[in-house]
Amino acid sequence: MARITDPAILLPRARNGDRRALARLITLVENDGPVSAEILAEVFPGGGRAWTTGLTGAPGAGKSTLTDRLIREARSEGNEVAVVAVDPSSPFSGGAVLGDRVRMQDHIDDQGVYIRSMASRGHLGGISAATPKVVATLDGLGFPEVFVETVGVGQAEVEIAGNADTTLVVVNPGWGDSVQAAKAGLLEIGDIFVVNKADRPGVHETVRDLAQMLELGTGPGWAPPVIATIAATGDGISELWRAVRRHREHVAATGDLEAARRNRLTAELESALLVGLRRAVRSSVPPDTWDDLTKQVQQRRLDPWNAAHRLLTALAERTEHDNDGGQ
Repeated sequence: MARITDPAILLPRARNGDRRALARLITLVENDGPVSAEILAEVFPGGGRAWTTGLTGAPGAGKSTLTDRLIREARSEGNEVAVVAVDPSSPFSGGAVLGDRVRMQDHIDDQGVYIRSMASRGHLGGISAATPKVVATLDGLGFPEVFVETVGVGQAEVEIAGNADTTLVVVNPGWGDSVQAAKAGLLEIGDIFVVNKADRPGVHETVRDLAQMLELGTGPGWAPPVIATIAATGDGISELWRAVRRHREHVAATGDLEAARRNRLTAELESALLVGLRRAVRSSVPPDTWDDLTKQVQQRRLDPWNAAHRLLTALAERTEHDNDGGQ
C-alpha cells in the first residue's frame, strides 16, 4: 500500500490525534521540498502558542532521562507533550544513531506524548537544520509543550538558545572549571542550570561554582537558578519544573518572551534566505562557472569573497535575463 503524502489528508488526521499521520507530516517537513512548504504554510499561522523548552549539555549528562521526567511533570498538568530528540547521524545511513525514544519507553503508550528522534545530519550547534521547521509544525498542530533535546556536542552546542523559550543547561558534578565553562559559552545561554546525577561526589562544589560564576555575569532581570537533580530517581525534578514555570512567568510579564520570539522568527527568515540563495546560485550558475571559480579559490588565485560576489552577479544577470523573457 502506497504511503499517503497528501497534506490535505494528513493534516486533519494529525490534528485529531493520529500519530501515524503526524509522523508522516514530520518526515515530509524534514525532507524539505514543495510538500514541506505546503505543510508549513498551513500550520504556521496557527502557531505561536507552544512553550519550547530546550535541554543542552555534553553527552552523558543525562538529558534524555531528565526529559523523560519533565514529560511526566507536564503530563500531570494535563498538557500534551511533543519531544524532538536530536541525535548524531549514522555515517552509513544518515539516520539518528542513539534513538532517544528508547530511553522514554514509559510514554510509548501515552497518546498525549509524541517523541521524534531526528538526525543532526552534520549540522553544528546541537540541533538539526530541520528542527525549527519541525517545532513550528508541532506548535501549529496544537502541542502546548515542546521539548527539544540537543545532540550533545559540547562547546558548539549553543544554537538551542535561539530556538527555545526556556533553555536548560545540564551538567554533572565535577564538570570543568570556570575557564571551561566560559569556553563552552553555556553560561550565556542557560536560563536554568541543572547539576544532574547529584548522587555523585562533587555536587555541592559544582553547584557553588556555577552559582558564583553566574552571579558575576548576571545583569538585571532573570537570575538563572542552579538546581541539583537525580533524574534516575526523580529527585529535584519537581523543583526544576517549578523553576521552568517561574521563568515562563517572568519572561511573559516583562515582555522578553514576545521580543525573543520576534527575534527568533527574524533569524529564521534570514536563515531561510541564505539556504534559498545558496540553492538558487547552484541551480542558476552554469556548472563550468561554478567549477572554475571553485578551482581558483582552491588554488588561491581568487579569494572566496570575490568569488562569491561573482557568483551573485551571475545569479542577478540570469534573473534579469529571465525576467526580460530570455531576449
